[in-house]
Amino acid sequence: MAIMITDECINCGACEPECPNNAIYEGGVEWAIADGTSVKGPYTLMDGRVVDAEERQPPLSEDYYYIVPDKCTECKGFHEEPQCAAVCPVDCCVPDPEHVETEEELLAKKEKLHL
Repeated sequence: MAIMITDECINCGACEPECPNNAIYEGGVEWAIADGTSVKGPYTLMDGRVVDAEERQPPLSEDYYYIVPDKCTECKGFHEEPQCAAVCPVDCCVPDPEHVETEEELLAKKEKLHL
């Protein structure tokens, strides 16, 4: 399951540099699969859309930091626990019930993002 940032976020930014997949963005900032990954060319998102890895996508939140589910691996393959949740001073980095994934799926996503 991906991690999400709730609207209790205080915009401190502590989580952003901790993400090994560069899946965390400041509110209002566009994102791309290629940011912080080794992905090039076409990439299939979780919703089935195929995008160019460099293509900028609209922000998932305008008001506070957000995590891109297509890039979040819960730090599997990197750390024992999600680093965003470990450093969040207000505990607003929580499991995302809309994006439930097995450990195997998360590890496969990690391999896909970091060839």
